[in-house]
Amino acid sequence: VQPPEKPLQAEEWNKLREDFQLPELLEEVMLNNMIRCNSPIDVAKSLLTHVAKRNGDIAYNVLVKYLTLCVQQGQVSEIRDVYDIMKVRFKILESGAYNLLIRGLSNSDQWRMALTLLEEAKKIMIPSRTCYESCIKAASCHQEMKLAFELYHEMLAKDVVPTLDILQSFFNFSRGMKGAELQKQLFGILLYLRENQIYPHKTFMWSIKLWFESIPGGNWRGNLTKIKDSGQCPVCKHQLEDSNLTEEEYSNLSERIIRDVIHGTDTFRKTSPEEFEAFQTFVENRLPFDIVIDGLNVSHIKSRKMQCENLSDAVNCLAKENSRLLVLGRKHMLMNSSNWKREIMKEMQNKADFFFAENISEDDAFLLYATLRSGKHCRFVTRDFLRDHKACLPDSVTRHLFRKWQRGHQIVLKKAFPLFFSRQPALRYDCVVQTSGDTWHIPYKDVFEEKYSYQVPRKWLCIQQK
Repeated sequence: VQPPEKPLQAEEWNKLREDFQLPELLEEVMLNNMIRCNSPIDVAKSLLTHVAKRNGDIAYNVLVKYLTLCVQQGQVSEIRDVYDIMKVRFKILESGAYNLLIRGLSNSDQWRMALTLLEEAKKIMIPSRTCYESCIKAASCHQEMKLAFELYHEMLAKDVVPTLDILQSFFNFSRGMKGAELQKQLFGILLYLRENQIYPHKTFMWSIKLWFESIPGGNWRGNLTKIKDSGQCPVCKHQLEDSNLTEEEYSNLSERIIRDVIHGTDTFRKTSPEEFEAFQTFVENRLPFDIVIDGLNVSHIKSRKMQCENLSDAVNCLAKENSRLLVLGRKHMLMNSSNWKREIMKEMQNKADFFFAENISEDDAFLLYATLRSGKHCRFVTRDFLRDHKACLPDSVTRHLFRKWQRGHQIVLKKAFPLFFSRQPALRYDCVVQTSGDTWHIPYKDVFEEKYSYQVPRKWLCIQQK
């Protein structure tokens, strides 16, 4: 249905409704098309007036669609009117309406009302990331940085993960502003990137660089560089943190993971305790391994190849160094099928130890257990990020150690040509944001990546205070 170009009278709307295949859906379909075509607001309003006169009121979902159009066009007084109607008619609003109201008002001179709505939403739900970030941007735009940071810390406390866009905006809005507290807050964001192993993209990196260089009387200078294999920064000659864990850190970490993650509550959701015990016995009798491979995960690396060929290529590539390999498989791999050829499986079993779990088992716990029990030298291969396990670790120190251990021990298999796999060597220095007080080193990527990445960047921003 093509939306009309000008407001219609009641009889014209009625005529359209009669001609429509499903008359009861006309309003919704029409409003959806108005949103798509960005129709003039008075056209949509004439439809709403008609519905109100005909039915005596307007359904919630119809109001929300009208609200969407108002927000799209920044019609602030209309947004307020819709909110007044909703508040009277409905006891509680759902998150979609709050998202729209807050987004629409935060971009206007009525932005403080968006904060009032955020408080209202908090009474019944954890507000969405959009709600928080709209209010943060509004506060930042009006130079109310203290308020913006309060909202940022509140969203972190509620486990609402901020977008890189909002983190970047803090650096943009704070450019040229002075104040020790503000500086401390922005350093805090850099430490948040470190803690969560987040690599800013190039435009975000520029915002950080420009902010540092704009601090009044700060004398900071930023340079783009690549760190030498030795871990020394060519610009400031500073030695970056070592990627290796000390013996004490390693034993603390492996103890914590085996206790909290593997024997904690989350492992056995998909794995029976008996199976895990059988696996432990299997591992203890064959320790130590050099490399542990998540077989099912690696078998999907190239879609046009048979799964067993993918796995076989990986095993052959990794077995070259006379490494002792453990492959975690599934029982269905032993059934001769189009993806799992018996002779290829047999050949692989001559080069590596295999443990075949039930078809529904959770691999990560097996992978972590075998790798950690084998000792500091043992590495593992998976294309997963092991994100869930970081969440089970209770404190930030252990989480940081886990990520650091992961960065140094996860082998990344790339689809290289003509060789099927190339290995990204583990770096001697740790690839995260780091500071010595008068220097900051920030690894960055050329492009934005929403997904967490275990492929570490090779480009760095070095910032030093002269």
